[in-house]
Amino acid sequence: MKLKIFSDQGYLPIGSRPTLMLEPFWLEQTEEDLPPWEKRLTNYAKISHSLFEMSSLEEADIAVLPFDWVDVTGHSWKDKINKSALDLGIQFAQKVKQAGKQIVIFYSGDIYHQKIPIEDAFVFRFCLIGSQRQPKDFIFTILYEDLVQYYLANELPIRQKQEKPVVGFDGYATQSSLSRKLKEVIRQGAMLASGGSSYKIHEGYNLRYKALKYLNDSPLVKQNFKIRDNMVFYGDTNDSEKKLKLRLEYVQNMVESDYILCCRGWGNSSLRVFETFCFGRIPIFVDTDCVLSYDFKIDWKKYCVWLDEKDLPQIAERVAEFHNNLSNQEFVELQYKCRELWQEWLSYEGFFSNFWRHFSEKSSKEEPVETFHEIPLL
Repeated sequence: MKLKIFSDQGYLPIGSRPTLMLEPFWLEQTEEDLPPWEKRLTNYAKISHSLFEMSSLEEADIAVLPFDWVDVTGHSWKDKINKSALDLGIQFAQKVKQAGKQIVIFYSGDIYHQKIPIEDAFVFRFCLIGSQRQPKDFIFTILYEDLVQYYLANELPIRQKQEKPVVGFDGYATQSSLSRKLKEVIRQGAMLASGGSSYKIHEGYNLRYKALKYLNDSPLVKQNFKIRDNMVFYGDTNDSEKKLKLRLEYVQNMVESDYILCCRGWGNSSLRVFETFCFGRIPIFVDTDCVLSYDFKIDWKKYCVWLDEKDLPQIAERVAEFHNNLSNQEFVELQYKCRELWQEWLSYEGFFSNFWRHFSEKSSKEEPVETFHEIPLL
């Protein structure tokens, strides 16, 4: 379904890029010489004009705030509110409201959780606390590049079922120290004083540490862990060769694993769960009151080993039980289904192809996605 969308570059703060949805319409796409992790919009850009049509406000189905709300709040909890960007956002929203149209706002911040002061907006965030979710809050997809496309020449590496499940993880995990806990209390206080809230950024890494320890101590699973002492790849390094090396190590960890531990990091979300689906692997998803994309259409628990954070002590047993309940053929098919789920719903082209469903009056009443091609083609 093609949507007519309205936006206005006149409301774009100086120095800001358009929100990702609008980039192919306003910016020239020159990604040929970029590293893979900076080519996230390549496939979406090719089909963007078949999904959306820029129109006048009067004829539009929806209006899209031209910039990401992170330009208002900043990338860090220490950042001050950008009042000029905030004023532009409110002015744009007032214009849209006067026209009787629905407004869409993207907010990619994953640390500072601000209530957006625009009534009745459809807000697409990177992370949410499920129990605090508002009716028009949704989760945007999170990804960089297509791991299979750029590192494996579009050849999905399918694993055959072994007696014991191989659990993979490559990333940062650590116990919370007393000093970190103290800093967390100070940071939370600062957030509350400024009228917002924030996620406990070190709690996710502590949960990962606990999960990995339970898995490592169990004879029910095989471990394939590469635990780093700092966040890798997405850090401050500008060394492309180093980033590529880290990315290839990350990919190799998935190649050699059946299941991937996916537990929140800084915010209450997991980039790794999206990458795991992209790679055709089965996520072990630790639910910390999370929300996932298209949860009104997709029964996520069918494609994951899903457990609540309070059940971490049983994580190895849950993985073994899930694995043992799959036949050899079902195990193979599930890998294809995970990849297809990502292609059709979680890649940028998949997410935006289904974007209209968020505004359909019957979207919340429709049956969840049940069927996929038995062996989908890549």
